[in-house]
Amino acid sequence: MGALCDQIERGSEATEPKSDETPLLSVTGAGHRYGDRFGCRDVSFDLWPGEVLAVVGESGSGKSTLLGMLSQRLSVDEGAIRYRVADELADLSSLTERDVRRLWRTEWGFVHQNPADGLRMHVSAGGNIGEPLMANGLRHYGTIRAEAEEWLARVEIPANRIDDAPATFSGGMRQRLQIARNLVFGPRLVFMDEPTSGLDVSVQARLLDLIRSLVADLGLSVVIVTHDLAVARLISHRTLVMKDGAVIESGLTDRVLDDPQAAYTQLLVSSILQG
Repeated sequence: MGALCDQIERGSEATEPKSDETPLLSVTGAGHRYGDRFGCRDVSFDLWPGEVLAVVGESGSGKSTLLGMLSQRLSVDEGAIRYRVADELADLSSLTERDVRRLWRTEWGFVHQNPADGLRMHVSAGGNIGEPLMANGLRHYGTIRAEAEEWLARVEIPANRIDDAPATFSGGMRQRLQIARNLVFGPRLVFMDEPTSGLDVSVQARLLDLIRSLVADLGLSVVIVTHDLAVARLISHRTLVMKDGAVIESGLTDRVLDDPQAAYTQLLVSSILQG
């Protein structure tokens, strides 16, 4: 366990893998079971450094179950999910709780659909951004506050709101604050669960532009779950289409959405066009 923890620490120091020949995340035949049925099954793909992968499908398609497995919030009941730690792919199922907690502290972020699930709603905006920094060893108040101010600016929140609690923010501001909280410590991989759902169209567009620019600037790898094909088109490089717990089509996002091969994908695309 100690050796693997040391590997995680070393891996978190690098902003990019040393080689482009090894994916950041490798999924092989993965599945999760709810009782006697599978929520998703036989899912396989690789995620590369700096790549954004969209997982799309209707409610009940298995996309949220897949995200839960990838983020270790749900068990992997068959197959394997491996994550690049230093220069090796480590099977996530073999990691201890301590190892996984360290990944969450140093390398992974999770942006929830409801910002209230990812923020401390009655702690100041600056405190929300500062907590991950303190968890990684930063202790100087002035430095932490300066970092918080910088990140508020990056996510387009006025600096004079730094001492205000998220409970006083609009939905769009809360989501932008949650993004800042998840990116401030420099993760390599961020999971996003319907981050624009429930927001007004204009607020959605602004948030997507922000996510796209931050992902490009920071070289993040992202797995984003969404039912909105427009979101997938705007920010993802590749797309997985899920139905009934299985991946029925995958490929470059433009190819999947402009020339869908599976009948289900064709139906999804045509429903958007008709809408």
